[in-house]
Amino acid sequence: MTSALVFRQLFDATSSTYTYLLGDGASSEALLIDPVFEHERRDLALLRELGLRLVATLDTHVHADHVTGAWLLKQRCGSEILLSEAAGAAHCDRLLRHGERVAFGSRYLEVRATPGHTNGCLSFVLDDLSRAFTGDCLLIRGCGRTDFQQGSPGLLYRSVHEQILSLPDDCLLYPGHDYRGLTVSSVAEERRYNPRLGGDIDAADFAGYMQHLGLPHPKLMDIAVPANLRCGRPEGDAGEAMADQQWAALTYSFSGIWEITPHALEEGLAGAAAIQLIDVREPQEFVDVLGHIPGASLLPLSQLAARMDELDARRPVVAVCRSGARSAQATVLLQKSGFSQVANLNGGMLRWRAEALAVEGGGD
Repeated sequence: MTSALVFRQLFDATSSTYTYLLGDGASSEALLIDPVFEHERRDLALLRELGLRLVATLDTHVHADHVTGAWLLKQRCGSEILLSEAAGAAHCDRLLRHGERVAFGSRYLEVRATPGHTNGCLSFVLDDLSRAFTGDCLLIRGCGRTDFQQGSPGLLYRSVHEQILSLPDDCLLYPGHDYRGLTVSSVAEERRYNPRLGGDIDAADFAGYMQHLGLPHPKLMDIAVPANLRCGRPEGDAGEAMADQQWAALTYSFSGIWEITPHALEEGLAGAAAIQLIDVREPQEFVDVLGHIPGASLLPLSQLAARMDELDARRPVVAVCRSGARSAQATVLLQKSGFSQVANLNGGMLRWRAEALAVEGGGD
């Protein structure tokens, strides 16, 4: 019996790149396809919240529009870096060839070589043929360009027709990019409606179309391609890119904020971190049944923007409210105002009280 699949489609607005998370529900092993360097924390937060363990990252090709997050993710959780043998990249743990399988738990992806956009383009097909991840080879009602990085219209035409459009009609196709907000297509749709590769279009028609696109090169090409030939490993002091907030035991949530648990905050308040603890509830809540944390300063969310000068931007700040919702908003406001060491108390006063930690005021 096939294990349940965990599947998420993630998006980078800057480069219009899709990243795909696939997990095996039974073993909790997971893969990430086309991770983006700037979203390493987002991806790790989602893995943690879904209870998954990343075993490998797969890039469909050497990207020219963004830097892969493969190397960063390997530093964080020991995941292997997988890329086409034809890509010519350094720092890979496994070089992939056509027909190989990449396992995650009891599930796997089949590797299909689909050159034409670049020599090293790969597409990945799920074991039950229900999904395929086409990178830039086949886009929704489009395809990747063929005018640089060893691109070839002839190769791309054959790749798409032999390796992707030969899949079952109902196989869902997930592209590497989309610039119009489209998220998924199918083999039947693209075979019929793709204006470049569908219908009665032959290889000569396709080559003529692609040779007259006249597109400018990607803005980040001179940065992204060399970086991706290193699998995203930064030049110089690579450790600098891994810098985190070290003033407390924090976790980065999928919603994009740093969080601290009640016990970690209790330890921090007793230590030498000089934490500024602000309670962003209204005055009546500060003294109601939940009480407040000893040493907290009342700074209601409604007044925060006007009173930020009461805080020292050089010292860590932890925001707290009843449940963690308003204080999460407070952390966002503080970060936008230049506070770099900011965290939200996870669960707020409700969790603080539930863990029987010290309060001032309040009741049973």
